[in-house]
Amino acid sequence: MEYYFNKTLNEDFEKVIERVTEELKNEGFGILTEIDVKETLKKKLDVDFKKYRILGACNPPYAHKALEAEDKIGTMLPCNVIVQEVSKGNVEVAAVNPMASMQAVDNEILAEIASDITAKLENVIDKL
Repeated sequence: MEYYFNKTLNEDFEKVIERVTEELKNEGFGILTEIDVKETLKKKLDVDFKKYRILGACNPPYAHKALEAEDKIGTMLPCNVIVQEVSKGNVEVAAVNPMASMQAVDNEILAEIASDITAKLENVIDKL
C-alpha cells in the first residue's frame, strides 16, 4: 500500500493551489495550515528550493470522531496534501493515504474513519 496518492497537472502552480483548496472544500475539508517550504528554506537556510507547499487539511466532523475513538490520533492530524512544481508548468499534487498511516493503530472505529477519509482524499485527487 502506497503512503500517498498523487496526480501531475500541466497548470500554473497558484491555480493548482486554488483548485486543490476548492476540491478539498467540496469534500468537507478546510485548510488549517499552509507551509510554504520554498519561502521557509530561503528564510531559514538561504537555500533556493522549488515551489512546494504543504496544506494541512482537516474535515472537522471526521477529526472529531477520530479523536473520540483514539485520543493520541492528533499526532497524525491534519491530513497533509502537498503541491510541488516538479518542472516548469508541471505541478504534482499528493495526499497522504490515511489507511496506510493508520495501519499501526489497532482500532476498528478508527479504521472505518480512515477508510472514509481515504475515499474523500482520493476523490479530491481524481477531480483535479
